[in-house]
Amino acid sequence: MSRTVVITGASSGIGRAAAREFARRGDRLVLAARSPATLAQVRDECRAAGAAVLVVPLDVTAPGAVAGLADAAVAEFGGIDVWVHTAAVMAYGRFDELPAMVFEQVVRTDLLAAAEVARVALRRFRAVSAGTLILTGSVLGHITAPYMSGYAAAKWGLQGLARTLQQEARETPDIRICLINPGSVDTPIYRQAANYLGRVGRPPPPVASARRVARAIVHCAEHPRREVSIGRLNVVMRFGFTVLPGLYDVLVGPLMRLAGLSNRPVAPHGGTVFAPNPDGEAVRGGWLPDLPQVVRALSGATATAGSAMLRRLR
Repeated sequence: MSRTVVITGASSGIGRAAAREFARRGDRLVLAARSPATLAQVRDECRAAGAAVLVVPLDVTAPGAVAGLADAAVAEFGGIDVWVHTAAVMAYGRFDELPAMVFEQVVRTDLLAAAEVARVALRRFRAVSAGTLILTGSVLGHITAPYMSGYAAAKWGLQGLARTLQQEARETPDIRICLINPGSVDTPIYRQAANYLGRVGRPPPPVASARRVARAIVHCAEHPRREVSIGRLNVVMRFGFTVLPGLYDVLVGPLMRLAGLSNRPVAPHGGTVFAPNPDGEAVRGGWLPDLPQVVRALSGATATAGSAMLRRLR
C-alpha cells in the first residue's frame, strides 16, 4: 500500500537517497529543499522509478514555509502519512571565531526548523489520529567534537525534543516519532559546510553510505522505532563520552584533527548555511568508492583481458 511521504531536505545526501528509496517502493512523494533546479533533478529521478511527485522549493527556516508545504501536500495527495526531515547545514570553526550569525543559522536550520516541522506534522497527524514523523539526528546528539559547536548544540537539542515528543505521543499510539542517528555518512555536507577553521572537513571513518541511512529511514516508516543508530563506532564513542569523559576529552581533539579534517586549506566562507549551492548537491560526497562504477570498471577490465587472452590462444 503506497503512502504520501513528505521529505524536507530532499535535494542532497540522505534526503535525496531517501526520496529514491521511497520512490522505488511506489510511495507518493512531496519533496522540499531550497534549490528548484536540484529538486527538479530529484523529481525526475523519482518519477523514473514510477513515483508520483510534487516538488515545493522552500527554505525551512522561512516563516510559514513548512505550514505551506503541508497545505500543498494535502491539496495534492489528500493527506500526509510520513514526514521525513533531513534538512541540515554545518559549520566548522572554533566557537569564539565562528561568526555569531553563522552559529545561529546552523541552530535555526538544524533544530528550530526541525521543531517547526514536528509542530506542523503532528498537528496534521492528530487530525487523523495517525502518522509517522522521522527526524534525522546524529551521533553528535550524544557526544561532542571540537570545531562543530553549532551542529552539536542543535543535534543535542533535537535529541531532547524527540524524546519529549515520544513521551507525549504515548497518548496517541498510532502517531509515531522516530529519530535516526547516523555517524559519519558519505554526503556532500562536509564540503558544503561553512568553514572558519582553515582546513576542509571530512567524515571520520568508518563512513556509511547515504543509501544505507535511507534504507533505515524507509524501514522505520514501515516498522517505527524510537531511535535507530547507524555507525559501527557509535556505541563505542557514546560509551567513552559517558563513562570515560576525561580520556575522551584528551583523545577527541587530536582524533578530530587527524580524521575529521583534511590537509586541504580553505579560506573563510559561509558554505551553504545561508544559501544553497546546487552544483555541490548530490547523494554521495565522494568519501566512499562508487561501488557500481568499480564493478563496471572491473567487469570491463575482465572482459578486455578475456578478449586479449582469446586472441592469443587463436
